[in-house]
Amino acid sequence: MKKLMALLASLTLVLAACGNDTETQTEKNEPQTLKVASLIPPMTDMLEIAKEQLAEDNIELEIVVLGDNVQPNSALAAKEVDANFFQHVPYMEEFNRNNDANLVPIEPIYFANYGVYAKNYDNMEDLPKGATIAIANDVSNIDRSLSLLAQHDVIELGEKEGTYYTQADITSNPKNFKFEEVDLLMLARAYDDVDAVLMTPAYAAPLGLTPKSDALLTEGVENDFAITFVAREDNQDEEAIKKLGDALTSDEVRTFLEENYDETAIPAF
Repeated sequence: MKKLMALLASLTLVLAACGNDTETQTEKNEPQTLKVASLIPPMTDMLEIAKEQLAEDNIELEIVVLGDNVQPNSALAAKEVDANFFQHVPYMEEFNRNNDANLVPIEPIYFANYGVYAKNYDNMEDLPKGATIAIANDVSNIDRSLSLLAQHDVIELGEKEGTYYTQADITSNPKNFKFEEVDLLMLARAYDDVDAVLMTPAYAAPLGLTPKSDALLTEGVENDFAITFVAREDNQDEEAIKKLGDALTSDEVRTFLEENYDETAIPAF
């Protein structure tokens, strides 16, 4: 009787173990979902390419398209999404400072060729004295806009005292340009109302404008403003995050940019 009880007990353990193995195997076969917040093309296009590559690794990429340039960071910090792809590192760092957040850059993906556009002028020299120039109103993009103008000797900037240049750092403005700070998403609308606008290709494109053909001045790639794939400190080392970083810096994405966005998106990898 004792031998029979021992045999039954052993059989129960074996069956339980087999059941656990089956459950573990089922879990392994289930796709992992990775939620990434973004805004507009070409970022969303690149994520679609990456989505196909991740599917081969049983990772289901869910692209969450949001309506403004604040929500993607807020959602990531609140763990509503796993990563985002829409911003440069200085913008991310400013969000961290203002929100006690721990967002981190994973991979720089491309340079959005920042430029100066004017509806009624063909050259920067043609802008009249006292002309109004619209620039984005967040501190990192104010810095970026002023730096671009200083790079081309339109203005001069003093030594940077803080993290970012502000209008207070302008030491020379020969044509007395006035800078109107507006929301990033309103720059394209400002194009008709001011003398010139500084904006990325994504916001110039709906107006039929490209850096190569229409910009009075452009930024190039010697800067810290590459559009970057971003995650959090607590998940930056996860395998799915690493695989998405690899997919976004793949030959397929490079070819896509070169064939479709050669004037506006310069690979940073």
